[in-house]
Amino acid sequence: MPLQPSLPFDESAPAAEAAMRRARAVPPGHLDELGAGAGGLREPWAGFFQVLGEDGIGALGQQAAAMARQIRDNGVTYNVYADNGGARAWALDLLPFMVAEEDWLQIERGVIQRATLANAVVADIYGPQTLLAKGLLPAGLVFGHPGYLRPLKGYQPPDGNFLHIVAVDLAHTAEGGWTVMAHRTETPSGMGYALENRLIISSLFADAFRELRVRRLPAAFAQLVATLAQLPAGRLSGPAGVPGAPPPRAADASAAAAAAGKHIVLLTPGPYNETYFEHTFLARYLGITLVEGKDLTVRNDVVYLKTLAGLERVDVILRRLDDAYCDPVELRQDSTLGVPGLLQAMRAGNVLVSNVPGSGFLETPAIHGFLPAIARELLGEPLLLPGVPSWWCGEDSARAQALDQLGEAFLMPTYPRGMAQPWEGPRLGMERGLQRLADWRERIGQVPDLFTIQADLPLSHAPRWEGPQIGSRAAMLRVYAIADGRGGWQVMPGGFTRLAGEGQPAVSMQLGGSSVDTWVLSSQPPHGPALAAATTLGGAGPGPVAKPLAVSSRAAENLFWAGRYAERAENNVRLCRLVLGSIESSDERDDSVLDVIGELTQACGLLPPGAPQPRASLRVFERSLVAALAESAGWTSVGQNLASHVHAATEIRNRLSNDHWRTILAARNDFGDAMAAACTGASGSGDCGYYDRPRVLAALDHLGMQLAAISGAQGDRMMRDEAWRLLFIGRHIERVGTLSTFLEVFTRHGALMHRSGFDLLLHLFDSTLTFRALYPGRTDMPALIEQIVIEPTNPRGLYGLLARLRVKLGQITPPASPAGGGRAPLPQWLPAVETLPGWEALCERDGRGQYTNLVQLCDRLGGLMAQLSDEISARYFSHAGVAGVRVRP
Repeated sequence: MPLQPSLPFDESAPAAEAAMRRARAVPPGHLDELGAGAGGLREPWAGFFQVLGEDGIGALGQQAAAMARQIRDNGVTYNVYADNGGARAWALDLLPFMVAEEDWLQIERGVIQRATLANAVVADIYGPQTLLAKGLLPAGLVFGHPGYLRPLKGYQPPDGNFLHIVAVDLAHTAEGGWTVMAHRTETPSGMGYALENRLIISSLFADAFRELRVRRLPAAFAQLVATLAQLPAGRLSGPAGVPGAPPPRAADASAAAAAAGKHIVLLTPGPYNETYFEHTFLARYLGITLVEGKDLTVRNDVVYLKTLAGLERVDVILRRLDDAYCDPVELRQDSTLGVPGLLQAMRAGNVLVSNVPGSGFLETPAIHGFLPAIARELLGEPLLLPGVPSWWCGEDSARAQALDQLGEAFLMPTYPRGMAQPWEGPRLGMERGLQRLADWRERIGQVPDLFTIQADLPLSHAPRWEGPQIGSRAAMLRVYAIADGRGGWQVMPGGFTRLAGEGQPAVSMQLGGSSVDTWVLSSQPPHGPALAAATTLGGAGPGPVAKPLAVSSRAAENLFWAGRYAERAENNVRLCRLVLGSIESSDERDDSVLDVIGELTQACGLLPPGAPQPRASLRVFERSLVAALAESAGWTSVGQNLASHVHAATEIRNRLSNDHWRTILAARNDFGDAMAAACTGASGSGDCGYYDRPRVLAALDHLGMQLAAISGAQGDRMMRDEAWRLLFIGRHIERVGTLSTFLEVFTRHGALMHRSGFDLLLHLFDSTLTFRALYPGRTDMPALIEQIVIEPTNPRGLYGLLARLRVKLGQITPPASPAGGGRAPLPQWLPAVETLPGWEALCERDGRGQYTNLVQLCDRLGGLMAQLSDEISARYFSHAGVAGVRVRP
């Protein structure tokens, strides 16, 4: 196909001239997507820079900085295995990758054909195997590939489709055409990142996005959800949803499924997977439940989600877990990521998995050589998009042809990289660059089926902002086809474009590559997706009954701990601010207050055991306290609490508003930056080197405001469902335990007999202003006990906290599993307020002048909070026994 026309260089077009002055030449032999040669800019880019204007081009550096901030604020990450599970900030380049309308029509038709063909091949291989019988696909290439799953031979998915998402990697060649480089059928990744890229880049270039009429992406995600939701649910359980009951007739099953609605989950390997951010993003955007393998269980060939209330049936699984790890019973026995019994539940027709496991053999690079003939056999037509020239060395004739015709080529592994190779040295692949085939002839002859020879196909080079110049990198476009549930396919009008890393011949995010937003241009004005068939807004009948979102056991645990970590961080910040703000300035300081400060900083995790005490040296104590604040200090202080809060929030991101989520991330990031700027030479060894004390206090003040905003979001931005109640309970357990510790330590050391200690405790209970208003001029224990223990309206009064906690415990659904059997209801684990010591008893002093009853009360409440936390964990966060199942009918 001819290239898009270029605009001739025009001295009167200052924006185009400014862009061309900044552009570097691409390597010889590669298509220049920008077209910045003597012929002028290619049409899409000429229009883009014309909209930007000279000022916009001059501001690209600021736009790149804004993009980086947005990636950080949104928490967009990519886990790289070489980083030992560490998360890197997502690599996104500023300038988009543009596809002209004519090019897209060619791509769209070709990708739909490829998706149709891929589904037909998988159906044949697990069905009649006519391709093998006719020799159109070598049996050794299929049966020797670990992606072929023998346990699924003969399996027929309920809707007849083995694949619901197919991704095709495309290269734009020097001749201007598009060539297929790879197929992704197992767990196609990148759709979520493509949407995140779009949200960021379109906001930075809003005018150009509108003027060029870039096609929108949301319709593709709506199609995906609609496809999954309309998939047949299989044979449903009996009327009460009890495993083992006879299945209903098919018509009854369809009616029951339509009435109840599908329960769709997204199965992820977990937080250490390289694309975990995408999994959480997709689950939240699609409105489905994010689960790990341990969240699911199979009972009588039915898949259930372990929820707060028991087990709830799962109808459809959108899978992001590799085939081999899906079921440790029939596949990899060492897998701890999968669901034991999943394949049997599929064969029984009780769950639909998308994509169906077993299509991994289609991802081999060797498949390209066989697809032209297969397309003619299965579709009766030639391929619309050519594949990269490839020869599988397992065929003698193909191997001989490649070795005779090619001096240099890419040596690709026929099978997945996890398989052992019978030679020393680096693994095969494009990242190794072109190889002299003569050097490999002997090794290829020893194990020919492991090798696939692929011709060199120079990838086009896309422009990349490398301020102040425009550089370029090799680009590869991944396009997604989504089954429409009616035998056809819809192609997402855009894609996931990746650029090669510096000096890398292969396009790979693992090897330092980056991504760019993909703009498909249109001559038509943009229009949003049509609404689904309308329901009852016109009063035609009863509306759908809203079903509460299921809270998986793992999500419940993370909700509970998100509440605890947020409260813990808030209490610790308040304590740090008071200690650092008053330790040197208080004229009324005495040894009892210093002892309290030393004990509380260790009890709250601000300093490790054995750290310097304030009595010995206030200066050394303060330096140690500041050194332990940062996340990198290696101690469970404020920074580590913030990191733990982010981790827990990541697991429940679909429950949080965008502002809530961004504030949680900002609290961690801003505090880390502020501490790095305020301290030099900081370490966890008790020495902070130099630190700017006012800046440390300012960092704590700012963090305190952010934590207050998080608390407000938890109270104002969340549905008052069981998820919110769990978070509330976690917060209040932490609050009661911490405030009880504060009061007990101050009382036991006699620090409340001094004004400085009295004031510090009021600050820690966040009750100073109220106390001064209610009891002006008083600093006596009876007034203090009334305010911070007895008064029910004080949000930090211990008895009021206990009363509210008991109420919320009573609103949590009792577990249906044996974990809760025979145990007292949760509210009974806490005493009723009326049974606790009253004001007079708490004000009593023993013969030594100690407030024994008050100290004992605090000790009791602290112990009860620990026991209650353990009890909640045992009851709700694991369902290991035989199900006393609570499921929908």
